[in-house]
Amino acid sequence: MPVPGADTASILSRDASTTGARSTYSKGPVFTLDTFSSKDFIAKDFIESLSDNAIPISRRSGPASQQAFDPKPLIRTFEHALSRLGSLSEELESHENELSGSVRRAEAQHNQNVESLGKKLEQAIENFHQLDSSLNGSISDSGDQDSGGNVAVRIGERLEELDRQRQRAQDAKFLIQCWLEVSEKGNISTLEDVRRHGGGDGKVRCAHIARQLLKISNRLDPEGSQANGSRNVNGAKKRPSGSQSRYPTREIIEKFLESLETDLLKQFDEFYRRQNFDGMRECAVALRDFNDGGSVMALFVNQHQFFIDRSQLITEEVAGDDETWDRLADPDTEPPGVEPSLQSLVDEVKLVVQEESFIIKRAFPYHDEVLVRFLQRVFQQSIQQRLEMVLDKANSRSSLAFLRSLQAARSYIAALVDDLKSHGLTEHPEPVSSQVASTLDQQLDDLFVPYFVGSSYIEREKKNLEELYSSLLFKFTIYHSRRRKMPTTYFQSLSQRGKELVASARDAYMERLDSADLPNSQKAILLRIAGLKDADSEKKEIEVTDEDGRLSLPNAKRMLKWLAEGVGRGLELNGGNETPKDVQALLNLLLSHMGEIYLETALDAASDHAATQESMTKSPPDLTHLNSLRTAISILHLLQTSTQTVLLPLANPNLTIRREIEKATTNSLATLETKISTIINRTLDAALAWVSRCLALQKKTDFRPKDDEDALAAAMATETPACAAVTQFLNRVATQASAALDGRNLALFLSELARGLRSAVLEHLRKFSVSLAGGLVVSKDMTKYVDLVRGWPTGEELEPGAMDILVEVANLFVIGPEALRERLRGGGSESMELRHYVLKREDAGSVGVQAVLSAV
Repeated sequence: MPVPGADTASILSRDASTTGARSTYSKGPVFTLDTFSSKDFIAKDFIESLSDNAIPISRRSGPASQQAFDPKPLIRTFEHALSRLGSLSEELESHENELSGSVRRAEAQHNQNVESLGKKLEQAIENFHQLDSSLNGSISDSGDQDSGGNVAVRIGERLEELDRQRQRAQDAKFLIQCWLEVSEKGNISTLEDVRRHGGGDGKVRCAHIARQLLKISNRLDPEGSQANGSRNVNGAKKRPSGSQSRYPTREIIEKFLESLETDLLKQFDEFYRRQNFDGMRECAVALRDFNDGGSVMALFVNQHQFFIDRSQLITEEVAGDDETWDRLADPDTEPPGVEPSLQSLVDEVKLVVQEESFIIKRAFPYHDEVLVRFLQRVFQQSIQQRLEMVLDKANSRSSLAFLRSLQAARSYIAALVDDLKSHGLTEHPEPVSSQVASTLDQQLDDLFVPYFVGSSYIEREKKNLEELYSSLLFKFTIYHSRRRKMPTTYFQSLSQRGKELVASARDAYMERLDSADLPNSQKAILLRIAGLKDADSEKKEIEVTDEDGRLSLPNAKRMLKWLAEGVGRGLELNGGNETPKDVQALLNLLLSHMGEIYLETALDAASDHAATQESMTKSPPDLTHLNSLRTAISILHLLQTSTQTVLLPLANPNLTIRREIEKATTNSLATLETKISTIINRTLDAALAWVSRCLALQKKTDFRPKDDEDALAAAMATETPACAAVTQFLNRVATQASAALDGRNLALFLSELARGLRSAVLEHLRKFSVSLAGGLVVSKDMTKYVDLVRGWPTGEELEPGAMDILVEVANLFVIGPEALRERLRGGGSESMELRHYVLKREDAGSVGVQAVLSAV
């Protein structure tokens, strides 16, 4: 029987090379710690592999039915595996103990290192505090306050001072060498060497030393080479301590400076063409000593391609189609905006300045000065020349075209200035520096100062408005000048021609156009506004119609629109302290033309016509002048509103001018309102006068009809002819008044007309004797009058029941004595007034009526 240990070894061993003989059972698996540490390890698979390896190959190959189960191989295999697992466990525990020991030793070493480093850190902090205290001048144990930092600072300052002295000594030595060289040898080869090999710093040093040499030459050798031959007052040559030179030192040094400046400028230009900004900056620094950099700044600005290209285009005439220029000169159209060539130039300037500011900042250490010089050249040359050409062209078209072009140009150039400020230029993306901002503002002001000197601008505005207003009111003025010459009826007088007066007015207007030396385009526009054609201007007589003499609300709106445009333009262009004065001047012009020439003339014509209608006896008064009142009142309201809401607030900064404006406006409006009131009152007088004439046609038999039934029925059928004429006329008056007036004005007019009618009718009834049947006729007439007035829109202006007195008076002629007594009971002034009408009753002498009258 084999040894158990040998059997176990033979089962677990899988390596055939370790044994020489083939065992009856299969070899057991060999596994290590790596077997269990693998990620693919599965316990079930491991046990199955042990079981498969435990069964001999011979038994696995035979039929299962002939073989009996033998557990021994499995037992031996699992015993061997269990033994191997125990040894692995011991090996793992031993390895774990070793690692734990290593960890403990590492932790102990780490703690020692941390403690050591902590001590070193504390020592370093302590040393630092000591050093800091020493540098801050802490007092040492010996009490010396000069130790520590103060000493270090003084040492550093002393070293710096020594270094500066050393540098000055070297510079002085080099300067003396150069002076000796130029004064004794007549050349400056040393400076030339520095110039050639010193780079940018060398060129700056050369320029600085050459300047000093020039000063030395001026002091030691003031007359250069000519000083050798000059003599003093005693006749001896002037040789002050050997300071005279045999060579023209000043000339040599100046030539060197000129050559250096020329070379630097040439080099700067080459760098600029190659966009070598560092090289440009070196040259700019060196050239700073030459006229404070004026030469290099001039070179940069003058050689700029923008000015070269624009100098070729500046002589081009201002283009633009005639339609655009006509729109610019037409006051009834919106201006087209800035002139295209000027707009193109300003847009290009914006791009060029923004691009060049980047180059200037990189190429010049004193970039603000260069940028200022560049901006001055742009505004003073390019923009100003084109602006003058545009304004000259606009002025050749019309004064309005000039003003509109001036406004558009200033607005567009001001926008350019604002854009450049916000861009920042050399300070981009920050805003520009105060120096550049001040330069931009100054250049903008300088461009437009010639057009705002003194009162030149506001005089242009006044002249423009006066020309437009005169043209617009030309036919109106001609029309009403004829009325003043031959006043008859309203439209008849206006339709007749006073040939001499018309000719003088036409000639005066045409002379004003010609004497003002106006351009043909402006003259054509003014003639169009005046409603004239070129052929009309050559005629001796100008055709006018009734429509030309009437007020026109659209024309008034045109006048206000033109004024508003001028005021807005003035605020934009010439705003500031002069605004109240400008507003006052334009308002006076408006009050003169719209108030006096336009409204007052039309109202005077209406008033004169109304006055002539008061004496009309054969035909009803012509009240056609009422048609102009609605337009006049509307225009007056527009004038008042425009003054109060637009012009007056602009004068607030100057209280004196504001009071003057208020006074002038109040006086003008009061005059116009008075004229309107006069027209209304005269119209009322004319209407009531005609009412009285109609009532005067009343027959005595109208209120005392015959007693027969046919006559009485005819009298009761309709109102009397006098009443019919009055009501028909007043209906027409009310219709015309409603068309001319509205609101409270209409209510006041109709209320006064109603009161006048009441008074006229009451006075009229006192003149007639009324029978009982006639009382019914009177009642019918009175009812007609009351119904007429009740249909008028009098509103609250006419007291309620104001016309009922007519019905009450009519009732006095039809009621019996008892009712009459009740009506007159109470006495008083009213009863006394009614007594007069009772006396007109046909039966006033009867006993009953007399008894009533006696009781009053």
